Amino acid sequence: MKLSLPKSVSFVINTLENAGFECFAVGGCVRDSLSLREVNDWDFTTSATPNEIIECFCDYTTIDIGKEFGTICVVINGQNFEITTYRTDGDYTDSRHPDTVTFSKNLSDDLSRRDFTINAMAYNDRVGLVDEYGGLNDLNLGVIRCIGDADTRFNEDALRILRALRFASVFSYSIESNTSESILKNKDKLSLVSSERITKELTKLLCGKSVDFILRRYKDVIAVIIPEVSGMFNFNQNTPHHNKDLWRHTVSSVKNVEPLEVLRVAMLLHDIGKPMTAFTDKKGVSHFPNHQKLGAAMASAILKRLKFKNSFISTVSMLIENHDNRLECVSADIKRCMRDLGADNTRLLLSIQRADILAQSAYMRAQKLSTLDAVCAEFERILQSGECYSLDTLQVNGKDIIHLGVSSGELIGAILKELLNKVIDGEVKNEKESLLLYAKNLISN
Repeated sequence: MKLSLPKSVSFVINTLENAGFECFAVGGCVRDSLSLREVNDWDFTTSATPNEIIECFCDYTTIDIGKEFGTICVVINGQNFEITTYRTDGDYTDSRHPDTVTFSKNLSDDLSRRDFTINAMAYNDRVGLVDEYGGLNDLNLGVIRCIGDADTRFNEDALRILRALRFASVFSYSIESNTSESILKNKDKLSLVSSERITKELTKLLCGKSVDFILRRYKDVIAVIIPEVSGMFNFNQNTPHHNKDLWRHTVSSVKNVEPLEVLRVAMLLHDIGKPMTAFTDKKGVSHFPNHQKLGAAMASAILKRLKFKNSFISTVSMLIENHDNRLECVSADIKRCMRDLGADNTRLLLSIQRADILAQSAYMRAQKLSTLDAVCAEFERILQSGECYSLDTLQVNGKDIIHLGVSSGELIGAILKELLNKVIDGEVKNEKESLLLYAKNLISN
């Protein structure tokens, strides 16, 4: 089997082989090449020791990113290549790193320590594909399978549990039965993994094509990462607007929204406040007053715990707090939303509202979607026409108000906000002369 390697990749392999060492591209880059997917990162394994790697690439920048574990980064034409010495691993007492590593001259030793069969294939042009664990067959079948004993693999590094789910979600692969059983058996070990590593895998999982299946089948794994979601499991919403329990509604809404991290995370947590706010009226219908506000606060705490960036947390919380604020197709109302949230966030809000509706029952769905379609069309018209909805689009600014004799920054801000509101309400035209005349009247009064 022949793979088409980029020139830079062949250069790395040839440089080490010309020096008398073995070198192979290995892992995800081989997997993705075989699947005809774009390869973003090329990793290599070699019989050369770290010092020998550095010597072979003495004319290039080399970075020690894990010399004790055998890994050297070589920078060639601005591109980073990680090269790791063949090794075997000792015990993993921290469930992440081996306590000791032993360098080897045998490729088989290195492949045996890897996580899944599809990630344990190596390739160079001289030898061809090295596949000792049936990775190519599993790749063709679309199967995630641990190398050797699954319990051992997950005890070595518990993050592999989430990696398995991520691969299954992103590639729409199935998880082999023994591997699946071990994931559920060892799920609590994820509590040993750092938040930063969890977050990286979780967001990729959520943006996968088969995220709905993974969230349903492995909901108890997700609950180890975010215990708060367990309150949604088997939670009956008791309302004509919903024909699914809360978790299944949530899963459906995640699947229905575009695969952007901020949208998928928002939909995962958008109704997390419902169980704590629920009450049932005399007719047996449940209500969830202020669940949006509680949900936004809960989401903020969860995402901070998982070490998401503050800007990301702020956006998700804003979307959750506003997700049930349904707009009518009234230009002024839409502009007020754009004023308060910004145009970009308003577009995100409309996206999650559509996903939410699609995950609900058929009750009034056509009416809800028709209204939303009209709102979206009016939103786009406002943007395309350049109509005023923000201070940035107002035809006067702070300097104009100063020229009217106002020096207080607070008063200038208040006047501009009042002008913007009058324009949005259609009471004043967004023309400089009209705005300044109105401002003068405000000042004189």
